[in-house]
Amino acid sequence: MGHAGGRARGAEAGEASATPDAARAAARTPRRPDPAAEPTLEAERRLAAGGHRLVGGCDEVGRGALAGPVSVGLVVVDPLLAAPLPGVRDSKLLSAGQREALAPRIRAWAAAWGVGHASATEIDTLGLVPALRLAGVRAWAAASATARPDIVLLDGNLDWLGRRERTLFDAAASDAAGGIDVPVALRVKADLHCLSVAAASVLAKVERDALMAVYDGEFPGFGWARNKGYGTAAHRHAIAERGPSGHHRVSWRLTAADQAQ
Repeated sequence: MGHAGGRARGAEAGEASATPDAARAAARTPRRPDPAAEPTLEAERRLAAGGHRLVGGCDEVGRGALAGPVSVGLVVVDPLLAAPLPGVRDSKLLSAGQREALAPRIRAWAAAWGVGHASATEIDTLGLVPALRLAGVRAWAAASATARPDIVLLDGNLDWLGRRERTLFDAAASDAAGGIDVPVALRVKADLHCLSVAAASVLAKVERDALMAVYDGEFPGFGWARNKGYGTAAHRHAIAERGPSGHHRVSWRLTAADQAQ
């Protein structure tokens, strides 16, 4: 299942009173990312300078949930033409209202976009990483129908999206087994630093949250409208009392008792 559309300074020097040892220690201390800093298109522009005119930023949501799909967003941009998009950040740093307000702006800003999902059943059948690939290929197909990226910038240090050799175990996921057929550039914390990836995380989160609200109406009692399928104590308790639903990842350890085993 996929949805798509398209459009149209360094650290300051230490004060003179600081000892040399203290200065050297400060220089060795890595600076943590500033969550208040807005992501930019710098990484995307470097890729464009290397010959990749259209760049697809990609991120996933729902990987660690107990219920519901894993969802992948992909936002395609022309980094040499795209303008900044104020307010966009990694979806985890935004409120639900902020994400929902940003989503239509992102769709209008992007050269193309897509969101793909892999269901709980598909996660149980295939495993998490192949299911991520399945959702990613669905997002890729949806976005590519409007504008096909020359490279994909993927959040993290594991390439679960790029091309791979097919195996005998791929028959159940034939549309996703090979991955995508363009280069994949990995960047840790790309969702914090790269605008296209942050935008993709927002679109994926908005769509997945909407699905979980629908599922909450179908299977009330698990609190999915609030917990979005993640493993809160109340959610695990409800599973223990009611049993898993059709949207639970039944191959996972769903209850506190399961975790204790």
